Amino acid sequence: MFSRSYTNLLDLANGNLSALDYGGSGGGGGGRPPRPRRMQRTLTTPGTLTDLDEERAGSVASDVQSSLANDRIIVVANTLPVRCERRPDGRGWTFCWDEDSLLLHLRDGLPEDMEVLYVGSLRADVPAAEQDDVAQALLDRFRCVPAFLPKDLSDRFYHGFCKQTLWPLFHYMLPFTSDHGGRFDRSNWEAYVLANKLFSQRVIEVLNPEDDYIWIHDYHLLALPSFLRRRFNRLRIGFFLHSPFPSSELYRSLPVRDEILKSLLNCDLIGFHTFDYARHFLSCCSRMLGIEYQSKRGYIGLDYFGRTVGIKIMPVGINMLQLKSQLQLPDLERRVAELREQFNGKTVLLGVDDLDIFKGINLKILAFEHMLKTHPKWQGRAVLVQIANPRGGSGKDVQGLKAEIEESCMRINGQFGRSGYSPVELVNRTLSSVERMAYYTVAECVVVTAVRDGMNLTPYEYIVCRQGIPGLDDDDAPKRNSMLVVSEFIGCSPSLSGAIRVNPWNIDTTAEAMNESIALSENEKQLRHEKHYRYVSTHDVAYWSKSYIHDLERSCRDHFRRRCWGIGLGFGFRVVALDRNFKKLTVDSIVADYKKSNSRVILLDYDGTLVPQTTIDRTPNETVVNIMNALCADKKNVVFIVSGRGRSSLEKWFNSCPELGIAAEHGYFMRRIRDEQWQINNQCSEFGWMQMAEPVMNLYTEATDGSYIETKESALVWHHQDADPGFGSAQAKEMLDHLESVLANEPVSVKSGQHIVEVKPQSVSKGFVAEKILSMLTENKRQADFVLCIGDDRSDEDMFEGIADIMRRSIVDPQTSLYACTVGQKPSKAKYYLDDTNDVLNMLEALADASEEVGSPEESETLSQSEEA
Repeated sequence: MFSRSYTNLLDLANGNLSALDYGGSGGGGGGRPPRPRRMQRTLTTPGTLTDLDEERAGSVASDVQSSLANDRIIVVANTLPVRCERRPDGRGWTFCWDEDSLLLHLRDGLPEDMEVLYVGSLRADVPAAEQDDVAQALLDRFRCVPAFLPKDLSDRFYHGFCKQTLWPLFHYMLPFTSDHGGRFDRSNWEAYVLANKLFSQRVIEVLNPEDDYIWIHDYHLLALPSFLRRRFNRLRIGFFLHSPFPSSELYRSLPVRDEILKSLLNCDLIGFHTFDYARHFLSCCSRMLGIEYQSKRGYIGLDYFGRTVGIKIMPVGINMLQLKSQLQLPDLERRVAELREQFNGKTVLLGVDDLDIFKGINLKILAFEHMLKTHPKWQGRAVLVQIANPRGGSGKDVQGLKAEIEESCMRINGQFGRSGYSPVELVNRTLSSVERMAYYTVAECVVVTAVRDGMNLTPYEYIVCRQGIPGLDDDDAPKRNSMLVVSEFIGCSPSLSGAIRVNPWNIDTTAEAMNESIALSENEKQLRHEKHYRYVSTHDVAYWSKSYIHDLERSCRDHFRRRCWGIGLGFGFRVVALDRNFKKLTVDSIVADYKKSNSRVILLDYDGTLVPQTTIDRTPNETVVNIMNALCADKKNVVFIVSGRGRSSLEKWFNSCPELGIAAEHGYFMRRIRDEQWQINNQCSEFGWMQMAEPVMNLYTEATDGSYIETKESALVWHHQDADPGFGSAQAKEMLDHLESVLANEPVSVKSGQHIVEVKPQSVSKGFVAEKILSMLTENKRQADFVLCIGDDRSDEDMFEGIADIMRRSIVDPQTSLYACTVGQKPSKAKYYLDDTNDVLNMLEALADASEEVGSPEESETLSQSEEA
């Protein structure tokens, strides 16, 4: 049992299970010690991989890229594709492949020499004493690794969090009352996390991080990527969601929404059946985490701390080979003959659904009733056969639904039925594959009215069954045809362009669609069928898995060529992937070079560098001012604040720093010391373009709640960080195009940044400031031999790029110590980083302490004297 007071998941997510009663990797409950593992562990190096970067070429950090065909894939799902039954004598177990499992079929699309290993649970309660033997047998004979969950944990994990919280929410049902859906239960969430932790242990036991791909399936294992990524930063992880993903308005109601999103973002590729599901996920990432996506050459990706998380949109298909082989079974022909005799002279409409509240079975029956009323010609001729698979569930909602369906069938059959004719045939049992295909073969139309469904392969199977087996049909047989009426809320709907799509909640239009589907001409039915069959036969499950693995390989291509850092605790853990030459700036190394140099240039951004971005009061504190004065007191130093802020604010804040240089508005205004006049670093002093740009910005500001315009002396900036994320980004893109069109002939540049669109004079940038300062030193025969440049945002990247370029242009001493440093571990053109503003101030304070108080007369010459000359 879980401790009710155990609500902090940080220890659990980091592997501390001491607060729980379960032991080991899924043995029994209580105080029993963990069961011994019999599988060979191929993995010996836990933790982050930064320590391995300097090891020999054969290490995990090796640049050698593996061939996909020689690698292995570990497929992880809630259940294994294996059927497990106790032997009749009670001694031992029998195992066989589950031929209906998607996990088994996806192997058809993988390279023939690619090994497939499965990790998942069994649909059987195996006693603890037999678990080792069962695990070894499954590994040896089926390449399956079972995860044995204690019964209480399994109930809370699967029936608790998965089925009562995630499954209803992902199908767009909110728990408005305790009887409607499932309320969030913290103990069920803890069980979900622990179950995912135990799955990760089973994966790690057989994992080779250098060669293996991990492919995780469905919403049962949303927390698993974080556990795996925490142990192995460069592990190649894919995830595919087989259910819908709800819109952000619904998903945001989940109390653990951020934890799940961050866990998924630890994957390399996330797959969805449709663009709608992917769009909802991307919207959640934007609105809740502030992460925007980009599309490049047809691929959608999210930039997450230097890693690109790919988004794959590909609906799963059916197993064509298996279905065609089943169509040749001798029992099928006999069963089809029986059904044709049973429905002789009738037009059969077919529904095949699990009995759950989202399949819309009763909506379908009501629509069929309405069709019989509005089109009396079908009375006595049309039959709706509804197969209601009882495996859909057995809760109160399902029992109520079943009673409602049976009541509707009785009413319709009582009203329209007659001797030898029942308009609705309700089949309340699980059919064999042969029986199901026989119904598909005789049906003129299949109707799917689910109100929400992840994919639903019923239409695909129906199309193949109606096509039959080429070469086995009589030459005189008519061309095959099929018709589909499908809900627009199911995953297969976008791929069936010839189907009649309906809103199942609209009984009238669904009834008209049923009538149209069976009243169309034979030629029209044939054309639609041929179009569907071409798609279904070429986009089968093998095509789906092959395409997914190809994209997963592409997404992981740079894994072993980049340095990785694992940072964060619990579900806040993420991997920062950066260039191999990117490293933290250490005080000892920079102080040593600082002391040896004679002419130094220090360029510092302000917001996010000297003061935190989260601070409301941006006035520099006494510590910042004292450090600036101490650095400026050293005559070997030229110190500049290079900021996008206006000159009035910077002038006021640093009035007590007489020797500090300031470059305001990205360098449009500059002054070397406090007593100098401001200089304008741009040839164009005309700002007539502002009168053209401001009305355009005002237009978008009025239309975008939460946005505002910042007017500078040399620039206009439109901010939308407080606007709706999706709408603000869309408006920013539209404004960018609008302004570029309006200002095409003006000497300005229009750029977008982090929640901003800025219009400023051309050639104004922090990179230009850096070049000008260093050039003036060179002209004064005081070439810099030490350059330190620190910033935190996109505008500072121009400065980093600029000082890297000057090394190749003889503007500085050839032996110059060059330190371009960004604040925070993130992708940058800088070669160094510091964690935060405290690190920056500590490093600058160390430099100030190392400065010589008195310089030589030659070193006392200032840059302003050279400018007067």
